[in-house]
Amino acid sequence: MTNNEKMSGQSKLILFILILGNFLCLISETVMNVALPKIISEFHVPTSSAQWLTTGYMLIIGVSVPVSAFLIQRFTLRQLFITAMSLYVVGSVMAFMTPLFSILLMGRMIQALGTGLVLPLVMSTMLTLVPVHKRGTVMGVFQVAILFAPAIGPVLSGIAIQYYSWRIIFLGLLIAAVLILLFAAFKLKNVLETSRPKIHIPSVVLSTLGFGGVVYGFSGAGEGSGWGNPLVWITLSIGIIALAIFVRKQTKMTSPMISMTPFTSSIFSRGILLMFLVMMIQFSMMLILPLYFQTAASLSPLQTGFLMLPGGITLALIAMIGGRLFDKIGFKPLLVVGLILLIIMLSLFTRISSDTTTTEATILYAFFTIGVGLSVGPAMTLALNQVPKELHAHGSAISNTINQVSGAIGPALYTSIMTMTSQRFIEGAEEGNQSLLEVQGMTEGVHTVYYTALGFAALAFLLALTLKRKDQQLQKGET
Repeated sequence: MTNNEKMSGQSKLILFILILGNFLCLISETVMNVALPKIISEFHVPTSSAQWLTTGYMLIIGVSVPVSAFLIQRFTLRQLFITAMSLYVVGSVMAFMTPLFSILLMGRMIQALGTGLVLPLVMSTMLTLVPVHKRGTVMGVFQVAILFAPAIGPVLSGIAIQYYSWRIIFLGLLIAAVLILLFAAFKLKNVLETSRPKIHIPSVVLSTLGFGGVVYGFSGAGEGSGWGNPLVWITLSIGIIALAIFVRKQTKMTSPMISMTPFTSSIFSRGILLMFLVMMIQFSMMLILPLYFQTAASLSPLQTGFLMLPGGITLALIAMIGGRLFDKIGFKPLLVVGLILLIIMLSLFTRISSDTTTTEATILYAFFTIGVGLSVGPAMTLALNQVPKELHAHGSAISNTINQVSGAIGPALYTSIMTMTSQRFIEGAEEGNQSLLEVQGMTEGVHTVYYTALGFAALAFLLALTLKRKDQQLQKGET
C-alpha cells in the first residue's frame, strides 16, 4: 500500500470486530484477581488451587499463541475468530453455571484457548489491512485493548463482587461474547490468505514445553515458597532447554511453525525487547501497587480497583493519541519522552509509604501510565513494521508471545523481590508490633521493587537511544 491509499469501510469494520473480541478476552486475564477470596470460601479450595484460575489462564495462552502462526496460515479469518469466540462462550457458560470448582477451572481454560487464538489474529489482520502510514493510529487503538483491558478487569469484578456475586462476572462476559460472536457471524469477511502448511508435531511439543515451562515456572515463583520451590527451577529449566531446541529447529526448517527471520532485523529485535521491558514493568505495577495499598492502607478490592482506574483511562487515551503522533512525528520523540517520564515516576514511587494518600498514588500511577502509553505502542509498531507481508502471522505470533511471557515474568520477578526483601527486614528487626513490622517490611520490599524497575527502565531508555529516526522507514516493497 502507498501513502495515498486509505482503509476501506469494510477493513475498518473487520478490525473493529477483532479488537472488540481482543478487548473482551484480555479483560479475562485479570478479572479473577479480586474474586479469588470469594471463590475459595464458596468452594472450600486452598489458595494454591484457586490461583490456577489466573495462572492456568495465562499458561494456556502462553502455550496456544505460538501455534497461531500455523493456524492463521491454514484456516480463514472467519473460521478462526468464530471458533475462538465460540470457545470463549462455552467456557463462560461453564464458569457461570458450575456447581464445582473443577468445572469452573475447566471453563477458564476453555476461555483461555479462545483468547490464545484471538490475540495474534488481530495483529496479523491489522498488518494486512492497514497501510504503513496509518499503522501507528490503528496500533494506538489496539493498545487500548492490550493495556486498558487488564486494568479495567479488577474494577469490574470488584463492583460485581461488592454488590452481587462472582458469577455475575461470567454472565457479563458471556453476554458480551455472544453479541460479538453474532456480529462476527454476519459481518466478518475473510481477508487473510491461506495455504496448506504442514504441522510439525515435534515443534508443537517443544513449543508447548518451552513456553508452558517458562510461564508456569515464573508464575509459580511469584506464589507460595517462590524461588525456593524446586518445581519452579525444574519447570524453568525444562522450558528454557525446550525453547532453545525449538528456536534451533525453526531456523533450520523450510516451513517453520514460527519463523525466526524477523529477528534478523536488529530494529525488530530492539523494538520487541523494548516492548518486553516496559510491559514487564507495567504488568508488575498492576499487581504490586494494589497489593501494597490493600496491606498498608487496608483498602477493599473495590477501592483498590478505583485507585487504578484513572491510570487505566489515562493509558487508553495516551495509547490512542500516541498512535496518531507516531504517524505524524515518528517513534523516536514518543519513545524518549515516554521512557523519561517512566523513569521519573518510578523514582517517585521509591518514596511511597503507608503515609502516601490514595489520591497521591492515583495521580502518580496516572502519570506512570502516560509513560507506558508513549513507549509500548511506538516500540511495537516500529518492530512489526519491519516484518514483510509473508511473515505477518509469524511477527504477530512473536509479539503476542512476548507480551504474554512479560505478563508472567514481570509480576513473578518483582513479587519475589518484594517478598524476599520484606522477610529479611522483618527477620533483622527488633521485637515490636507485628502488624507494623509487616507494613514496614512490605514498604522496604516495594522500594526495592521500584529501584529494580528503575534499572530496567534505564536499560530501555539506553536501548531506545540506539534507534534512529530513519529506522521507521521500511524497506522498499514493504506493506
